[in-house]
Amino acid sequence: MRSSVVLALSCLATFAIAEPIPYPPQATSKPKIPANFHPTFGNKKGNFQPTSAKVSKRRISERDTGGWVENGNVAVWNINDEDGVGAGNDQYTMYWGDGSVDQGWPARDQWVSFTEMFNANKAIMFSSCSTWGVDNDSGPEVGAIWNAIEAVAAETGVDHRFILATIIQESGGCVRVPTTNYGVRNPGLMQDHNGSGTCNSDITGEVDNPCPDSTITQMVTDGTGGTPDGDGLAQCINQSGWGTEADFYRAARLYNSGDIDGSGNLQDGIATHCYSSDIANRLTGWVSAEHGCYLDG
Repeated sequence: MRSSVVLALSCLATFAIAEPIPYPPQATSKPKIPANFHPTFGNKKGNFQPTSAKVSKRRISERDTGGWVENGNVAVWNINDEDGVGAGNDQYTMYWGDGSVDQGWPARDQWVSFTEMFNANKAIMFSSCSTWGVDNDSGPEVGAIWNAIEAVAAETGVDHRFILATIIQESGGCVRVPTTNYGVRNPGLMQDHNGSGTCNSDITGEVDNPCPDSTITQMVTDGTGGTPDGDGLAQCINQSGWGTEADFYRAARLYNSGDIDGSGNLQDGIATHCYSSDIANRLTGWVSAEHGCYLDG
């Protein structure tokens, strides 16, 4: 039975990547960037996803770059760009604890819609590359990010809003973001675990402009479906295993640090202590309001 499901999903994946959902025209229109626009993005401490030596054989076997969400309670197979509660509020709430609704974390019915979230974050995507001294994204490159998210979401069952939130968290959507390496090589839009997709190679020194659509899709595929060297969002959701909204916030912590602290609190442990709280806020409308988490200095 499972082999039939995997085959069906494989066929869906092939179709999704070959025929991405076309981005709407407004996705590529550059908004006016305010002079005092200084949003928080870019993961300064890198990601510490575990190497294959530190995980079970079951998880190693999943590292074929084809991860998908196994729990139907959190998997999303139908793409709906008007999901959510509209635009939400551009404000930051500090979330503490284990990621559960019982401890105050947002339920999925409090998340913004994908369209509103994408449009609200375009100002970041069109200006983020200047942070690293490289050319900012063009309209077609931002449109290619839309297409890549939609296609990879259809392939993996990962909520497209969670993918977008991670892209903004990691790179601000800069397609030419440099690779970070704090013991683990993190290239691309999602600063994934040693993936192949990048338009700013730390190996060759080449910076691609324009960044090809296929490379943008590969960056999103690496971060969402995983790489041969590390887990993507799909595997992290599966590892969390609660079957509730908490899986997304716990998966964010796993993606960033490779583990959840023994206390169960998502602000504890190594790497970026604000990471899960940041993701929760992005999912509910935070774009450029003051960053209300001070755990990382």
